[in-house]
Amino acid sequence: MIDATFLSWPFFEERHRSFAEELSAWAAHEIDPLVDHDDVDASCRRLVKGLGEAGWLRATVPQTYGGLHPTFDVRTLCLARETLAYRDGLADFAFAMQGLGTGPITLFGSEDLKRRYLPPVARGEAIAAFALSEPEAGSDVAAMSTTARPDGPDHVRIDGVKTWISNGGIADHYVVFARSGEAPGARGLSAYLVEADTPGFFIDERIDVIAPHPLATLRFDGCRVPLANRIGGPGEGFKVAMATLDVFRSTVGAASLGFARRALDEALSHASTRHLFGAPLSDLQMTQASLADMATQVDSAALLVYRAAWTKDQGAARVTREAAMAKMYATEAAQNVIDRAVQIFGGLGVTKGVKVEELYREIRALRIYEGATEVQKIVIARELLKTVEAQAAGAKASQGSRA
Repeated sequence: MIDATFLSWPFFEERHRSFAEELSAWAAHEIDPLVDHDDVDASCRRLVKGLGEAGWLRATVPQTYGGLHPTFDVRTLCLARETLAYRDGLADFAFAMQGLGTGPITLFGSEDLKRRYLPPVARGEAIAAFALSEPEAGSDVAAMSTTARPDGPDHVRIDGVKTWISNGGIADHYVVFARSGEAPGARGLSAYLVEADTPGFFIDERIDVIAPHPLATLRFDGCRVPLANRIGGPGEGFKVAMATLDVFRSTVGAASLGFARRALDEALSHASTRHLFGAPLSDLQMTQASLADMATQVDSAALLVYRAAWTKDQGAARVTREAAMAKMYATEAAQNVIDRAVQIFGGLGVTKGVKVEELYREIRALRIYEGATEVQKIVIARELLKTVEAQAAGAKASQGSRA
């Protein structure tokens, strides 16, 4: 049973507590029948449909377009991902991609794009995707080589390759980032909404990973897209991508938290019932030490995740440092918690079909996607150094005015 005592923390309001409790009850009964890990495409389609019909996907779009809140409520998004991840990784994935895949439209899209694409996503009638990464441009977005060149007065022609794209192959539409050439580097990127049936758009390859999810390499070969499908202004693609990740990066930490809570619960149950040397495994001091470390890491991760979410919900323009800390620590802590759970299970812990073995495969990718741990450390350090530089500049200006 998921530990819900953290909901009494001051980060949350009554609406968050009600949401988490209701979703947890729904997920406990409805998710398992929707999931077949041997057919992830069909499972994700069923999950999106089920989450949409039950109203949970309303949290991924604004109220005006069929959503739950006037704008993104990051605490709600985090609670949803934690709760769903506790039950099943594919359920979390299905929910998360509806938000990430339409986040740029919510934040920067035209009124026409919002009206056309957000309501079907909230109802679970359309599947969304976010296409940023390339074979040679993952964490280094400025190295992007996919191009979007003018093709007549009202269209652009997109050429290039995207890879590691979640929902690749099953999405109905993709937010695609490409080099539009307004300036060198990150200042010359733009974002476009591309329908899956657009001529010149191809699924080049499906990608198999240790925890199966719909992933693909996409190819654009003279893919002609209306200029009206641009999200944000020309050359604003980097801003669109970073602002979207600023919202959703904390939710990756929340998903990790859900995996870690489940691993801790599985370990507690196993240690309490498994006998070793004539006594429960939980009687051993080494087991107790592991459980104590696991519980402390879970709570530490939760504090960082919900600190970041609360800060964003209070109106902070950016939570770059807080979100990076939450994502970095929560994913690393979850990896450690799950590894300890596997160790407590012994040989059973690496047996296919046992939950902790599944969690062990699920958690690994979260330490990489939406910014690997090493990248998050760079982000955090840069944000800290910006503060020092701003303080130094302020002090210098103050001294100059006194002179």
